[in-house]
Amino acid sequence: MKKIVFVLLAAAMMLSLAACGSSSESDDESASATKTLRVAMECGYAPYNWTQENDANGAVAIADSSDYAYGYDVMMAKKIAKDLGYDLEIVKLDWDSLIPALQSGDVDAVIAGQSITAKRKEVVDFSDPYYYASIVTLVLNDSDYADATGISDLAGATGTSQLGTIWYDNCLPQIKDANILAAQETAPSMLVALESGTVDLVVTDIPTALAAAAVYDDIKVLDFTDTDDNYKVSDEDINLGISVQKGNTELLNAINGVLSTLTVEDYENMMKEAISVQPLSE
Repeated sequence: MKKIVFVLLAAAMMLSLAACGSSSESDDESASATKTLRVAMECGYAPYNWTQENDANGAVAIADSSDYAYGYDVMMAKKIAKDLGYDLEIVKLDWDSLIPALQSGDVDAVIAGQSITAKRKEVVDFSDPYYYASIVTLVLNDSDYADATGISDLAGATGTSQLGTIWYDNCLPQIKDANILAAQETAPSMLVALESGTVDLVVTDIPTALAAAAVYDDIKVLDFTDTDDNYKVSDEDINLGISVQKGNTELLNAINGVLSTLTVEDYENMMKEAISVQPLSE
């Protein structure tokens, strides 16, 4: 009888030790697991984001693709992921698919040069601004509008801009008697329209304009920011934010925590770096 009891006790101890070992291993695996931050962007909107064939300059692999993404938005995504201790995954989507992907939970955040508009805030939550982008006009050096000193001088011009932006929806209509052509799908395609002579001008933001001028030597940037004859825009039009799913306050607060460590000078230096290496190509 004593022998039977001893065997049973030994067996119980072995099971207990095995259970403890299993729990410990499980805890170790759980502790070592790193969360992945899935960030969506167009990967076609230099200098904010673009697609390239290799990991030059610190580019990040695009999910389900052999290509890589880089630009200001990728730099910002890397900073946030690193500070929060996340792995980073870049998801390439077209502009109109960005917010739906957030709403469905397919991605965690969108970093894509989005203006923090009231309309967008109805369906997603936005971080504090991660860039402040004033609005400018692009023309060719030999254009009839090259000497314009305000939007009044652009009256009657033919223009376009990118689809779904305040440049197209809010700013172009402010040009008197403007002939507004269909919006372009991407920033590169609107520049092609300008280069080809299809339009007289393109309205965009200053980073996109500076990136374009760095590539096309026949493009001139018209900046009316310090005049009274400028595009009428609100802070929400020029403040760019990072969007997350509505109600995801944990991630939103974490992102804002990272942004709070950066200064306007940090933003400008990051943008200058992005512009210096951007390809601005289809």
